[in-house]
Amino acid sequence: MNHPENNPDYKGLQVNRGVTSQPTVNPYRRPRARRPRLSAADYVEGILKGNVTILGQAVTLVESTVSEHQQLAQEVIEKCLPYSGNSRRIGITGVPGAGKSTSIDVFGLHVLKDGGKLAVLAIDPSSERTQGSILGDKTRMEKLSQHPSAFIRPSPSAGSLGGVARKTRETIVLCEAAGYNNIFVETVGVGQSETAVHSMVDFFLLIQLAGTGDELQGIKRGIMEMADGIAINKADGDNIERANLAAAQFRNALHLFPPTPSKWRPEVVTYSGYFELGIDRVWDMIDRYFDYVKKTGYFEQKRNEQEKYWMLETINEQLRNDFYNRPEIQALLQQKELRVLNNEQSSFTAAHDVLDRYYELLRLSCS
Repeated sequence: MNHPENNPDYKGLQVNRGVTSQPTVNPYRRPRARRPRLSAADYVEGILKGNVTILGQAVTLVESTVSEHQQLAQEVIEKCLPYSGNSRRIGITGVPGAGKSTSIDVFGLHVLKDGGKLAVLAIDPSSERTQGSILGDKTRMEKLSQHPSAFIRPSPSAGSLGGVARKTRETIVLCEAAGYNNIFVETVGVGQSETAVHSMVDFFLLIQLAGTGDELQGIKRGIMEMADGIAINKADGDNIERANLAAAQFRNALHLFPPTPSKWRPEVVTYSGYFELGIDRVWDMIDRYFDYVKKTGYFEQKRNEQEKYWMLETINEQLRNDFYNRPEIQALLQQKELRVLNNEQSSFTAAHDVLDRYYELLRLSCS
């Protein structure tokens, strides 16, 4: 290469040696110590002592898809089961923008003022393309996130609602074992997730808004039938009259629905989460519900039905995973898809062929 300093025209040019490059890694920085690998007994001991750090690590273990992690997580859950079941599990849902996170912030502070501990488990929607989630629920629960007796854990749905619901159900067990006697489960909004959340909570609260047009059109009938109580948010200022009118409309609508399995008639109240007005009304309604279902025996009955439901759901999930993760089935599915798309075979007979092959593989593995 031609360098200016080698040109005869620059005889008087003197080139000094440059400074030797410094290492990019700080030589004075100590290497970070690896986190010690915890056993199932270590996890259980930390959880039972109420160690929030170990509880968070255990929840991460439950959410992991690594087979080794799943085995360890199931062992931890089994050992925590005898210490669970001693909390109030409350599901909270509502249309997007109804103020669920803000309401949970003030509801949580209301609960904690009488003592006890609160865990908030939020199912956060994931992008269908990138599978990423914002997980920003803590930013909307400013006061509660700083409370020493509160544990807030958002979980990404990652496009698999059933799996996340199961993991949320298992996280409830861990939180109860850690001494959290109040559990809030916040859903992503009005949709399919409500059915899954309803199957893991004792009380299902629907948060609605007034003054947004036809109030009864903004919510599906199925969600209304699942609700044990409806709370009209933002009942403050000029919106109080509209909130009271919406509450009356919802009460009239609830009269048209068949009786709930618990025979409890859902109540409708108004409140303002932002201005912290009427929070007592919401919680008095929830207290009345728990008094009622425990007196009638429905509380234990519902818990038992939920345990059976989740056993069957786990079986369904394991069968589904085993079916789709078999290489032979994956290859056969691709062949059958092409035949169906080319109108060479109907979708029903193709499905039967794939299932027959799956049953044959199961017989061969058992023989």
